[in-house]
Amino acid sequence: MANMTPAELRISVVICAYTEARWDALVEAVASVQRQVLPAHEIIVVIDHNPALLVRAERHISGVKVVANQQARGLSGARNSGIALAQGEIIAFMDEDALADETWLQHLSQGFQDAQVMGVGGAILPLWPEGRPGWFPAEFDWVVGCTYRGMPEETRPVRNLIGCNMAFRREVFSKVGDFRHGIGRIGTLPVGCEETELCIRLRQQKPDSILLYQPEAKVQHRVSPNRATWKYFHSRCYAEGLSKALVSRLVGAGDGLASERSYTLRTLPQGVLNGLAGTLTRRNPDGLRAALAISSGLAVTTFGYIKGSLLSRKTSLQGSLEPANSSF
Repeated sequence: MANMTPAELRISVVICAYTEARWDALVEAVASVQRQVLPAHEIIVVIDHNPALLVRAERHISGVKVVANQQARGLSGARNSGIALAQGEIIAFMDEDALADETWLQHLSQGFQDAQVMGVGGAILPLWPEGRPGWFPAEFDWVVGCTYRGMPEETRPVRNLIGCNMAFRREVFSKVGDFRHGIGRIGTLPVGCEETELCIRLRQQKPDSILLYQPEAKVQHRVSPNRATWKYFHSRCYAEGLSKALVSRLVGAGDGLASERSYTLRTLPQGVLNGLAGTLTRRNPDGLRAALAISSGLAVTTFGYIKGSLLSRKTSLQGSLEPANSSF
């Protein structure tokens, strides 16, 4: 497979869905993948424990494989169910409320020219329901599952990829296992980091592996109105702290927090200064609100991490968090 050109690599695209409330978005997401300049070998739509949605998708979405999540409820199980059926040398993942640019797969595939590259991810651009709220800092776009300020602006290796826009060689899952159960989003519960844990586990077991960020591989991610609120912002920050604590327990704090240290010490202070400067020079109150959002977001995330760390010491998690199908 290492000698195959990008155009020769077969790419299976896995899209997971769990609610009929996003039906129109799911249909548009599939259509965007079907319009790719570099066609997907197959599109697999995995329905997460929702029989009504499964029947509807089977009847009304053509040109795809529609399957049910065969594992535990949640995004990890749904992705693993897609992996089990995928036939491509590359398995790409996109959210059901995202839209892929026509060159998405083309740019993802180019990253796999290097045999050491085990995964490639791209830029995720937020689609705000009524425009970006003035107080919502770009440094925290990860709250809505998107690329955030502080990530690279050019192609370069990264610690981990983001779930809405990522692709891996098939061999990754046979060698280091699938996405862990017991971590990651279940329905609307705003937890995550299952892809972060997988990427770190890969690098720990195969240190020569490269995970590449390719910003030209773009998708747009819809932001539902409830996510453009202070309430969701802080709930997602808290959940992120809990998730980071769990990841740190599983892979070690050194790897689990490596990227977060520079983000916290460099990106966030600069964001606060920029917000305050904007308020002073342009008399724009949104700058002050953004600075407050950065400060409060960091505080809530830190609180979630501390609480998660304390809880993990009291609870035995090992049994439910084993990666599936690991050959190690």
